[in-house]
Amino acid sequence: MQLKIVITGGPGTGKSTVIDKLIGLNYQCMSEISRNITLEAKKNGIDQLFLKKPLLFSQLLLEGREKQYIEANSKDAKIVFFDRGIPDVHGYMNYLGVDYPNTYLKKSLEHKYSHIFMMPPWQEIYTTDNERYESFEQSLAIYNHLKKTYIDLNYNIIEVPKGTVDKRTNFILNMINSAWSEIDQN
Repeated sequence: MQLKIVITGGPGTGKSTVIDKLIGLNYQCMSEISRNITLEAKKNGIDQLFLKKPLLFSQLLLEGREKQYIEANSKDAKIVFFDRGIPDVHGYMNYLGVDYPNTYLKKSLEHKYSHIFMMPPWQEIYTTDNERYESFEQSLAIYNHLKKTYIDLNYNIIEVPKGTVDKRTNFILNMINSAWSEIDQN
């Protein structure tokens, strides 16, 4: 059995920093792909693909995240962490108020994760850059849409407390170790 664990939340909440820490601890991790898609679009002359062509951007994300999920199945690892999951795609579309094909929901139902860890909005660490353009208020709204999306898919969300990277990483690992203990006992 393999645990597939999503670390999600609004932009700028520390997800990728925790993923980087987990990589440093030799855990198998699937990195966020949205920055790569955004940078590739910029090379092709489309600045902010997410805003200009949200359906195209989201379709590319959906395909990439599904590919990551399938790739995780071939990894010789008991635990695989994902920097965002498939449901994040339609969570963002809900935030934008953009209609999307039913395949988005279908893919989320087909590819289930073991645990969902959510990073709450945290204004003190929030910054913008060339790929992250959202304001803190927008990040908060995105967080709420993502949380609702996962809840609507019947996931139990575990909120990661604010703290240092080490404290947040240890919180996640301790929760997972508890889950493994329960599995071993059954």
